[in-house]
Amino acid sequence: MRIALKNKNASEILGCFETMDVEDGTIVEVEFLDSDVESFGYRGFVDLAQLFFMKLLPPIKEDDLTTILRFKKLQRENSFHESSSGSEKYGVESEFFKIDKTKEFTFLYHYQKALKFIDIASKKRVLNLGVNRGDEFRVIKDMLTSDEFQNIEFVGIDYSTSAIEYAKRDFLEDKNVKFICHDINKLSELDLGDFDIIVSIGTMQSSNIEFNATFMNIYQNYLQKDGAMILGFPNCRWIDGEMIYGAKAPNYSFSEMSLVLKDIHFCKKYLQQKRYRVIITGKDYLCLTARKII
Repeated sequence: MRIALKNKNASEILGCFETMDVEDGTIVEVEFLDSDVESFGYRGFVDLAQLFFMKLLPPIKEDDLTTILRFKKLQRENSFHESSSGSEKYGVESEFFKIDKTKEFTFLYHYQKALKFIDIASKKRVLNLGVNRGDEFRVIKDMLTSDEFQNIEFVGIDYSTSAIEYAKRDFLEDKNVKFICHDINKLSELDLGDFDIIVSIGTMQSSNIEFNATFMNIYQNYLQKDGAMILGFPNCRWIDGEMIYGAKAPNYSFSEMSLVLKDIHFCKKYLQQKRYRVIITGKDYLCLTARKII
């Protein structure tokens, strides 16, 4: 399928995409003038693709004045959001497991900044709730020297048996890293002790977790007096392996951030009352990072 959108303004381009009816997997070739591509920029076209659940493919040069931008409609059924519930919704055979958010620059950048903000190298015990295969631990390992990493005890908890077994094999040589298959709603059944960092990325907003109560329980029972927290709030969804900006909200066909902002506001206000410095960063994952004010 090919359409011509030369010399069109932003509203006209949006209108064309809004009325476009294409099946999943279809590649749409769109003719633009080189001057149009330069004016809007490739980032603008990446955003355009995401708005309509598409992926921007490498462009093709048509002639001296024209570039063909190719948009592929994503396979929307290929999403862990649509899969059945249960522990293996996030297991090694799931759509979720194919995702590596640490390869997304916007996530990795802000997560690394959060780790530096709380001075990860100085910490002794780190708890990750919803650790899956351990990607967040891998980022920390890459940031630190071998000695710095080995001097920290890491504990990762996840409900998926197959993901935990994968993580154990992946960190087999790291005796300071421990993975536990368990329900986050039942942490009291484990003898965990307390930690000077608690990390949870995109987990506590799960439908089977009561956010406010779980957050307060974790803070009150598992965080050391002067400990730090890094919480990731997903403002995206994953479709056909692509991270699409904007989390889907109930009863809306478009992205709506009220629930995400409500949870972030609750955590920020709660922690500030406990004399924490709290910052909110990020884009596709909004990152709340908190460290004690000394």
